[in-house]
Amino acid sequence: MKKSLALLLVVVLAMFAFAGCSKPAAEEGGETAAAPAPAPAETVFVNIGTGGTAGTYFPLGGAFAEIWNNNIEGINATAQSTGASVANINLLKDGKVEVVIVQNDVAWYASRGEVMFEGDKYDDIRGLCTMYSEPLQIVTTDPEIKTVADLKGKKIAVGAIGSGVEANARQIIAAAGLDFETDIDAKFLSFSEASSGLKDKQVDAAFLTAGIPTAAIQDLSAQHDVSVVAIEGEIAEKLLGEYKFFTTFVIPANTYKGQTEDVNTLTVKSMLAVSQNLDENLAYELTKQIYENHDRVVAAHNVGKFIVAETANDGMSVELHPGAAKYFKEIGIIQ
Repeated sequence: MKKSLALLLVVVLAMFAFAGCSKPAAEEGGETAAAPAPAPAETVFVNIGTGGTAGTYFPLGGAFAEIWNNNIEGINATAQSTGASVANINLLKDGKVEVVIVQNDVAWYASRGEVMFEGDKYDDIRGLCTMYSEPLQIVTTDPEIKTVADLKGKKIAVGAIGSGVEANARQIIAAAGLDFETDIDAKFLSFSEASSGLKDKQVDAAFLTAGIPTAAIQDLSAQHDVSVVAIEGEIAEKLLGEYKFFTTFVIPANTYKGQTEDVNTLTVKSMLAVSQNLDENLAYELTKQIYENHDRVVAAHNVGKFIVAETANDGMSVELHPGAAKYFKEIGIIQ
């Protein structure tokens, strides 16, 4: 009997020992049986090159960043104050930002290695959309200046050296059959300097490329009646034929004090540009969310009301990014 009990005890102890040594395969090596947690999605940073904090580009960039952060999973978008169009192209080219707000003519120059990008062609620039107009404005307080031809022999503010305004001034002067070097007395002045020059009669007219109403001209018109010289007829036709980035525009009467009639002119457009290397799905979402959250864009700045899908390819001066093209095809804007 005792031998039987002893034998039974040995068998029971052996069973416990075997059970203690046998673990599920998932637990071998001290590991737990729980499934590994999924890796967190990688955050995609989108820096937006805009312009000065007092301008239009910066608040728009802030609105885009907010829209993208709220509507695209995994995005961390930030608006960055910059020196605007030319500086933004260089930041994009150097990979320091992912999206930039620029004038479409500046994007054109960069893509072709012309004007301020002479010898520095940027093949990889692509467009997401064009936004709102920045019309060419030739402003004067001289009642004798009524046409572009009347600028001959006058002191004309043509923008800062190397600026987009200077490029536009040269194009318009040439289209009118005038010689920039000999037929006008060019003064290379900024917006504010040009306004001061008109007030003090140090210049007879000034070229500006900016959204309307332009604060510098409004300030001028508070003290002087101003007129805006039309860019129309053969001059406009020549410029539209030669440069892809120009479109027609009408400055409404009474935009400025003393400007009592509509004025026909041409315009460049602000646009969003990216690198061709930007992920196609991301480019699609960036473009789509702007138009699906239009109220927020309008709230950021008055020009937001002009940022609509129906005109998002007007004046597009560079190749459209495939992601943006996918969205515009989806909604029937392009074929």
